[in-house]
Amino acid sequence: MIVDSALYRQGVRTSLECSPSDFATLRSGVGSEGDFVWLGLYEPTEDELAAAAAAFGLHQLAVEDAFVAHQRPKLERYGDMLFLVLKSLWYVDESDAVETGEVLVFMGRDFVVTVRHGEGAQLAPVRSSLEAQGPELLSQGPSAAVYGIADQIVDAYTDVVVELTKDADEVEASVFDPHRKTNVNATSERIYALKREIAEVRRAVLPLREPIRRFAAGEISGVDPDVLPFFRDVHDHLTVAAESVDSLDQLLSSAFAAHMAQISAQQNDDMRKISAGAALIVVPTFIAGVYGMNFRHMPELGWHYGYAYALLLMLAVVVGLAVYFRKSGWF
Repeated sequence: MIVDSALYRQGVRTSLECSPSDFATLRSGVGSEGDFVWLGLYEPTEDELAAAAAAFGLHQLAVEDAFVAHQRPKLERYGDMLFLVLKSLWYVDESDAVETGEVLVFMGRDFVVTVRHGEGAQLAPVRSSLEAQGPELLSQGPSAAVYGIADQIVDAYTDVVVELTKDADEVEASVFDPHRKTNVNATSERIYALKREIAEVRRAVLPLREPIRRFAAGEISGVDPDVLPFFRDVHDHLTVAAESVDSLDQLLSSAFAAHMAQISAQQNDDMRKISAGAALIVVPTFIAGVYGMNFRHMPELGWHYGYAYALLLMLAVVVGLAVYFRKSGWF
């Protein structure tokens, strides 16, 4: 559906007597340098997207990508038009999971068309924020709108990384807590689930670094030079998010390795205890077996105190072994 459409003249939103879907009238209102139309679509139908493509001259391949979605973050040029794909991320507290969406941006000399998929990354706040700043930034043209969109999405990356860091800290504390009562399998499953969420974030953050770097470095024609410092700020935030994601991934890998080492150590400790317990049974059983062989000429066989001696011998051996195992840390 069409979320919003507006003409910005010299950085100020201008009202025109036309419906939001009358793209041709909106675009005809562009009169001077810096004026542009900003059209926002949310999961549009094929007909809605086709109408926008006809009005703004959008390239067929980019339109197909925008309709199908599930694209990798990228920046492509089709003639005078730029096509930017961004992955939107948001954190769901109830399930400790990262959800993803997409924002696909068409930028031309006098227009910006955004196609949004997914519940997150609503762009209405971007419009409101840019309009509230006054006409200075929006008067720089479509690249100012693209900056606002990229800035909000990258800021959301930072928020997601903060939440994942909290989850990683909890996992790390659980792994190294000497009094933990968490099920071993549950800890392993949570580490694996977190690594999957981090992999999802990596797929959104890392491919976007090069397109944003090109914007920040001024390598993209059609971007107003006055907007470049804003893109450099976005690139800095994106770099921090990417480095944080890498650190979290390494931290979880180390935590998982430590977790597996603890499981191995626990299994060794359990085997020592089982072996010690078996020894306490095996040795008395051996003594009882020797004295139960019923040979005629056995020492102590006819001794009056032989039975008591065998029992005391068994008890002494068991106590001695128990004391030794306890001092050795096997119990």
